[in-house]
Amino acid sequence: MVRRPVAFVTAIVLFVEAVGIVIVNGVLATVAGNQSMSLAGMDPDAMVAGTWVMGGVSGVLLVLCALIPLLAGIRDRAPGRFARIALIACAVVHGVLGALAVGLIGWAAFAFLMVVLALIVLTLVAFERREPEAGKAGAPEAPAPA
Repeated sequence: MVRRPVAFVTAIVLFVEAVGIVIVNGVLATVAGNQSMSLAGMDPDAMVAGTWVMGGVSGVLLVLCALIPLLAGIRDRAPGRFARIALIACAVVHGVLGALAVGLIGWAAFAFLMVVLALIVLTLVAFERREPEAGKAGAPEAPAPA
């Protein structure tokens, strides 16, 4: 089956993306601090601190989302309800960021975000919950012919 490799690749890509987000926000914070940038008169130190916090929070959330497919791949089991909701939220965020990135950054960023979105969705679909097989305990029996 393709479930486990897709889950592992999704986890690896999300881990790499988490590191990338932290690095990009670190660069932005450094640039904002070196040039004393402010937005609408806001304190430049607040801009730097906010950028670092946003990078850290985004990185932690991506790492937590990466742990879900990693554990699903190791266990070869579908994620639970909360984990599926977290992955769906992560997929929605990647879709919205992809739509924004195509206009602001370019097609390469859009393509990367869509690949990550596809991997997350493929992980969710590949680990679809299985129905109990016929003949096992607790499985519904087929109706009798009329």
